[in-house]
Amino acid sequence: MGGNHTQIEFILLGITDSPHVQSPLFVFFLLIYIVTLVGNIGIIILVQVSPSLHTPMYFFLTHFAFIDICCSTVISPRMLADLLSEDKTISFTACMMQFLIFAFFGSAECHLLAMMAYDRHVAICHPLLYVTIISSHVCWQLVASSYLFAFLIAIICTWCVFGGSFCGPNCIDHFFCDLVPVLKLVCSDTHSSEMIIFAFVTINAVGASVVILLSYISILHTVLRMCSAQSRARAFHTCASHLTAVSIYFGSMFFMYLQPPSSHKSLDKVASVIYTMVTPMLNPFIYSLRNKEVKGALLKCGSRFFNHWQHTRLSSCIT
Repeated sequence: MGGNHTQIEFILLGITDSPHVQSPLFVFFLLIYIVTLVGNIGIIILVQVSPSLHTPMYFFLTHFAFIDICCSTVISPRMLADLLSEDKTISFTACMMQFLIFAFFGSAECHLLAMMAYDRHVAICHPLLYVTIISSHVCWQLVASSYLFAFLIAIICTWCVFGGSFCGPNCIDHFFCDLVPVLKLVCSDTHSSEMIIFAFVTINAVGASVVILLSYISILHTVLRMCSAQSRARAFHTCASHLTAVSIYFGSMFFMYLQPPSSHKSLDKVASVIYTMVTPMLNPFIYSLRNKEVKGALLKCGSRFFNHWQHTRLSSCIT
């Protein structure tokens, strides 16, 4: 980084400065983090051990769950520690790395949501060509390209945010090193950096939104032409979970990042909590509770585990 960084440490002010609220918030966010880990790791394991889920849709879902784990882990442990500690300082390097990693996985999640929409588009609009278009090789290419593009965006945004001079206040009015709160501390002119960041965020988020929108317009057109009401209902049911995840994630992201810097207020922390902690916790439930294939695979795994446990117990009793 090329700036004159006279401040080697920042202070994260956190969600609240009220000591009476910090302990309840610690318990609340700890439970959210535990549920996030258990739910998303469970989705990954379930897809791996269930042959019926070895399809492109669930291949993307495992990567989606992995990204949710990483996004939450970048933010939650540090925030939980700060809620119980009086020392809320974070080094310049640690702050920069937190932003870089979060920007990487946040960008990758946008791309992955777009790929999942495209996958549903091909499955519903071109079912006979689905295996050919969305092959295993294509799936890996799409995921790899999303990670590569996300890495480039993260590097550029990190350079724009942390490449300036920090010579004034060092208090970050947030619970992690996010874009807008850190930029407010830069002493040098940030106009060009803000324009570059805004351009890349727009390309990333709006580009993914356009792919999702076009995919669902095509899906809607195809579904309305179906003769069978049962086929229409099945098609809509297949897309419902993805649309729910898209609405929650992009709604909070657009509120946070696609508004002028002067418009940012205290609600930014609420929006940040939604897309950094609440959304990763909800996604496993969104994709499992309304999905017959996932529930079926879960019941089969549970039945196999119970039968194995019962067999082991009987064997131990006999011996």
